[in-house]
Amino acid sequence: MARRRPALPACAPTAVAAAADPVGSVTDDAAYIQGLERLVQIVQQLSATHDLATLLATVVRAARELTSADGASIAMRDGELGHHAEADPSAPLGAGLRFALDDELAGQVIRRGETVALDDAGGDPRLPAAHRGFVRGAVIAPVRRGDPIGALGAYWTTPHRASATELRLLDALADAAAVAIGNLEQWARLESRAAERAAQLEATNQELEAFSYAVSHDLRAPLRAINGFSQILVEDHAAALGTGRQYLDRIRAQARRMGGLIDDLLRFSQMATRQLDRRRFDLADQARDIVDELRAAEPDRRVDVAIPASLPAHGDPRLVRVVLENLLRNAWKFTSKRETARIELGASGGGAFFVRDNGAGFDAARADKLFTPFHRLHTAADFEGTGVGLATAQRIVHRHGGRIWADSAPDRGATFSFTLG
Repeated sequence: MARRRPALPACAPTAVAAAADPVGSVTDDAAYIQGLERLVQIVQQLSATHDLATLLATVVRAARELTSADGASIAMRDGELGHHAEADPSAPLGAGLRFALDDELAGQVIRRGETVALDDAGGDPRLPAAHRGFVRGAVIAPVRRGDPIGALGAYWTTPHRASATELRLLDALADAAAVAIGNLEQWARLESRAAERAAQLEATNQELEAFSYAVSHDLRAPLRAINGFSQILVEDHAAALGTGRQYLDRIRAQARRMGGLIDDLLRFSQMATRQLDRRRFDLADQARDIVDELRAAEPDRRVDVAIPASLPAHGDPRLVRVVLENLLRNAWKFTSKRETARIELGASGGGAFFVRDNGAGFDAARADKLFTPFHRLHTAADFEGTGVGLATAQRIVHRHGGRIWADSAPDRGATFSFTLG
């Protein structure tokens, strides 16, 4: 298809030269293929650039390289005005000057959306003043065909008739620049939205944390009163209580359970806001500390616990300890009715860690309920708990970019596995 050339004003002292027409002309195939290969590399470079100034500088350097021009520049549209955004070399082409679209050739290219090629543009008043003593041959291509956002020009210091290869490569580069600039604008919008949402989330988390502490304080006050007066009744009026002592003991037990639930709720809420401090640490060392605490709390229990000599991990040691503590305490609790209790900590393929026990187990069909806050698969009469520990563990694992899952069967133990991203 023959290239359409814009009809410039009749007063133009320099006629628009007929651009080298791809139809009927001989393109230097070797140069064209070599230019396309280089253009692919340039497009890849543009796609990885997230800064407009760097992107424009890359485009003008590429325009000069692909056309073997003496200089190149790019002008960007701003409503009815344009501005010379970048040039290579910066002198004498210059950058930063604004102009009315109708006053300069680049503006006319932006307005019409068609490439212009001039064999000899010496002294043409539609060129910027800084260009007139420097530019003779010129090719200016619109950056985007429909509703152009700019114009990309290649310039020569001597009269020059652009070849079909030069025209095609400059047009292709201008199209690639339009796509890259559009992607950059979209990237900036997404970053702006992400920053706004991050700020909103931070504010929400702070409000939630303040609310949690306030609720915690308001709930603890009546609990302290219940525990205090119950203790007075037990110490000073035990004889008068008679059989009512058992009811008082139940009240105190429920108050203690409520206190534990408040602690778990606070810990659960904090997992969403605490900053991660990733580092390398030994999961086995943490496990041994936790098991020592469990044995100290129940010295009469005999539990066979298998822990490797070393288990390297990468994550926030404080938070991962909360995960491990929940899993080991669960295993310790749900093996309490076994004569020979066994718990094992280890690592499996794919960077996963596991805690396995031979305890009460659960129906695997209901495993999706395990990590829901306050949802329990066993009654409080069988095993104590608030139903928040596994939900907290899942939140921590997800913040590390990992996942947590379980495999079990009733009365056949359970295996909890997790990754840390």
